[in-house]
Amino acid sequence: MVGLGYLLRRACWLLMAALVAGCATSPTGRQQFMLVSPDAAVSMAQAAYMDTLRQLARRGKLMNDPQLAERMARITGRLVAVAVEEYPHTARWAWSVALVDDADVLNAWAMAGGRMAVFRGLIETLDLSDAEIAHIMGHEIAHAVANHHAERMSMVLAQNLAVSVVKQNTEQDSQAAPIANTVATVALTLPNSRSGEEEADNLGMRMAVKAGYDPQAAVTLWQKMADHGGPRPPEFLSTHPDPASRITALSALVDDVQNLQPAVPPEPHGVRIYSAE
Repeated sequence: MVGLGYLLRRACWLLMAALVAGCATSPTGRQQFMLVSPDAAVSMAQAAYMDTLRQLARRGKLMNDPQLAERMARITGRLVAVAVEEYPHTARWAWSVALVDDADVLNAWAMAGGRMAVFRGLIETLDLSDAEIAHIMGHEIAHAVANHHAERMSMVLAQNLAVSVVKQNTEQDSQAAPIANTVATVALTLPNSRSGEEEADNLGMRMAVKAGYDPQAAVTLWQKMADHGGPRPPEFLSTHPDPASRITALSALVDDVQNLQPAVPPEPHGVRIYSAE
């Protein structure tokens, strides 16, 4: 039987080869690990997003709120106008926002290709202003333009590669797979997720300001997040940790980006809003 140590070394060599072959650069110059190309991620995200929408519709979880739909189209449209100007290839994306009717969930997320969702609880529980919503959606748009979804998919692929190598070559699945899984998770997932969040904070704030929104709203947004902590903090915080450090970092950026505000806000780019019909 092939030794466990050999198999783990083989998995690690495969991961190292993948890391060398899969390097890319983010909009801020950060080196990214990419086994899944941005175009492939956009294609795969389309199917996943539409499947998610069908599930939400079947469960009656899409909102019926024309006023909020108009508000989100206007705010997000201004942000997307900035994104398209700075990243022209994103004009081809199917920019969209699903309005999820769940008052208990304080969350928002983005997939590749500008496909996003925002939950009722995030907007209503925190009583968000237009500018605060702009910083939420700017953060999510930044994840999309910086190809963070493709990056996360690449990490999962690499993680599964390590597990697959071990499983295909040993009967000691119960021992080997968890070890390979831990190696891949610690080596790939944790370091990049932190830098990705910092990148989205920076890019998102700049886009929100260029869309005509007050940069100070990014700070008040995170203050609201922190104040709503306690026994059941916002789900958004589960993937966006440490609001205190974030508030400090964003506060330091306010003066730097203030001069990016335009004299006249950009005209909103078309954004499809998915809500209950």
